[in-house]
Amino acid sequence: QVQLVESRGGLVQAGGALRLSCAASGRVTSYSMGWFRQAPGKEREFVAVISRSGISTYRADSVKGRFTISRDNAKNTVYLQMNSLRPEDTAVYYCAASPTASSIRTTAYDYWGQGTQVTVSS
Repeated sequence: QVQLVESRGGLVQAGGALRLSCAASGRVTSYSMGWFRQAPGKEREFVAVISRSGISTYRADSVKGRFTISRDNAKNTVYLQMNSLRPEDTAVYYCAASPTASSIRTTAYDYWGQGTQVTVSS
């Protein structure tokens, strides 16, 4: 069993930056870790994923060049650095753990955090 807790998001202006963290209660070295987001009235969508070792990452096209995912297995923590934020990045952000290889599908993830709100003002 893994419990995930995201850091508090916040309100930022367009063009600003924010770093989210996701702390796990147990060892997450057995899991690939992903970030997803859900805007009001929309389905949850993939943002980024990082492999168990942290060597491999993959990001959605909408965030490439702006967001970076990383992990510190010694601290059981995953990060999402978000730069050049846009109003369309406004959403509730979730971290999740998957026992499978890195996946963009929500169904591949067994454990989810409670989500944290990120709001980007124009």
